[in-house]
Amino acid sequence: MSFNFSDFQLQATKALDHLVEEIGQLRTGKATVQLMDPVSVEAYGTRMKLNEVAAVSAPDPNLILISPWDKSLLGAIEKGINTANLNLNPVVDGQIIRVVVPSLTEERRKDMVKMLHQKLESGRVVLRSVRTDTKRDIDHQKGQPGVSEDAVEYDLAELDIQLKEYLVKIDDLGQRKEQELLKI
Repeated sequence: MSFNFSDFQLQATKALDHLVEEIGQLRTGKATVQLMDPVSVEAYGTRMKLNEVAAVSAPDPNLILISPWDKSLLGAIEKGINTANLNLNPVVDGQIIRVVVPSLTEERRKDMVKMLHQKLESGRVVLRSVRTDTKRDIDHQKGQPGVSEDAVEYDLAELDIQLKEYLVKIDDLGQRKEQELLKI
């Protein structure tokens, strides 16, 4: 009887997806729609994500345009961007909001790389935690009817192989993002 790794894979994939989201929010000096993901807006008596109340686009590398579907939300959107701590300055221009994304200085790029490495390490820690939980489940099989010592050893080896695959994905993500951050 072989161990079912679907729970491990599900949790590891969720951790990887969360890491991708976190890394996507690191500013590279280039305007992207994802920069606005952390922005929430007070609208209609509740907090809503920016993309739920407006169209967000990045027509060029230094500009993000936000066009609210309800023009009465212009002030709330501007406030939401300011309170999201993105170090960006929104400018209300008639019916739209313009957000100029300044180029990053060399020092700021290095700070972003440090933040990237912290986020990558957090992702690795989460994966190791998922591995520990799964290893415990595999170890609990010892001595159960129909489960041999060899099967347990095989499952532990398979767990390590799968963990390494996810760690390689994290390293690849990190390398790509670091190149993106350091690109001038």
